[in-house]
Amino acid sequence: MRTEINEGPGLQYVTVVPDDYTPDSSYPLVIMLHGFGANMQDLAGLAPAISADGYVYACPNAPIPFQLGPGQTGFGWLTPRGGGTAEETANSEKLLGDFFDTVFQQFNVSPGNAILMGFSQGGGMTYRCGLGRADKFAGLAALSATLPDEDDLAARLPAERTQPIFIAHGLFDQMVSEDTAQSAKSFLESNGYTPEFHTYNMGHEISGEELGDLVPWVARVLSPQA
Repeated sequence: MRTEINEGPGLQYVTVVPDDYTPDSSYPLVIMLHGFGANMQDLAGLAPAISADGYVYACPNAPIPFQLGPGQTGFGWLTPRGGGTAEETANSEKLLGDFFDTVFQQFNVSPGNAILMGFSQGGGMTYRCGLGRADKFAGLAALSATLPDEDDLAARLPAERTQPIFIAHGLFDQMVSEDTAQSAKSFLESNGYTPEFHTYNMGHEISGEELGDLVPWVARVLSPQA
């Protein structure tokens, strides 16, 4: 697989493509949003585990830098633990919306031929930016995810609520409680969705067992390039 760093109009991002990819190729797209304190490289390593030759992948860098320690910078979509402002949230959403347009055009992806997934805070952004874009995204995957405000989410929901959603959470997650995942499941079900829900004997991470469920789900929802 080939990896390249791209300078988008608003967000820097990394792309991962099959070895035989050419600009006139037509592949389904998987977009992956990293969690707080990480960067665009964090989830790019999942690409070979999902499929080395069936998809193209794009992983944007969140826009807000945070000093995590001496000489250590991580990035986030929002200030954590409820510290974000409405303006901060709106800016991250706009930047992601513009990023979606950029990579759909870059890879010649038709609407509905993509999956959006995210880990932790990136999973929260997946709910926030994916539920209202069922025309763009064939499915959503929220991994160890935070849950945005339910009233805010409810206002974004489309009339047709058949979008497949994969929820995964660790039973020993000390960063995001299991209750958050259960709340997301309950919210979605009460609004007509049928999410696929999994818990694992893990912490705040992505385990091999989880990938064993996620990878076939991706293939079912969005068939890889033959």
